[in-house]
Amino acid sequence: MEANNGIDPRAIIDPSAKLGDNVHVGPWSVIGPNVEIGDGCWIASHVVIRGPTSMGRNNRIYQFATIGEDTPALAYGGEDTLLTIGDDNVFREGVTIHRGMVQDRGETIIGSHCLLMAYVHVGHDCVLGDHVIMANNASVSGHCDVGDHANFGGYAGVPQYRNIGACSHIAGMSLVLKDVPAYMTVMGNPASAIALNVEGMRRRGYSKELIQKLRDAHKTVYRKGHTVKEACSELEASAREHPEVALFLDSIRNSKWGIVRPRRQNDPSDSD
Repeated sequence: MEANNGIDPRAIIDPSAKLGDNVHVGPWSVIGPNVEIGDGCWIASHVVIRGPTSMGRNNRIYQFATIGEDTPALAYGGEDTLLTIGDDNVFREGVTIHRGMVQDRGETIIGSHCLLMAYVHVGHDCVLGDHVIMANNASVSGHCDVGDHANFGGYAGVPQYRNIGACSHIAGMSLVLKDVPAYMTVMGNPASAIALNVEGMRRRGYSKELIQKLRDAHKTVYRKGHTVKEACSELEASAREHPEVALFLDSIRNSKWGIVRPRRQNDPSDSD
């Protein structure tokens, strides 16, 4: 451990842990072996960080969070798996993030500029992109992929292996049983497709023209009665011109569980 004036003497830090410059660690926090913490990180009191964990710069971790703990999955046998965290994230009170397991990629990955509010859980082998926001008590189970700028309302839940597309919005209290395409808003238990996340696009500065292109793509998938293959084929030309449409298209083509559908809809598009 490097010399650092921000370490409270009551913190418990393994001698092998590597802390960067200007790192603050509050009293009664525990940082175990095989942990690397980048410059400028702020760690409150009563935080537990276990390794192997690698954390980037300027992350803030609030009290009672547990970062890098073993997964409770029954198949886990105590292997040295990984947690990798990017820069400028905020992990609020009671957040839990588990490392990976060898039966999958062996690594849980959190991107940069994410906000995980109080009591959020991220399971083993999940991948969260950049700028993900998860409100209080939202949870993603093991093996889930979450795209950039995805947004979760409070108490939203996602079972194992699901994909949550970039720029999507999961409304509070929703249970997501199928994959969520990029840019979609879903809501309910089980979650159904509501509309495009237009407000999220506006906040990220999307032009009216681009939003309209995505509206057209949404109609092709959800309103024309196409099968998935038919809708994807129709979107190919627009996807070649607009990367955002290509992202929407790829999130549908790559779905393994089927995509979330409107609850009222009963058409042939659920089939391939």
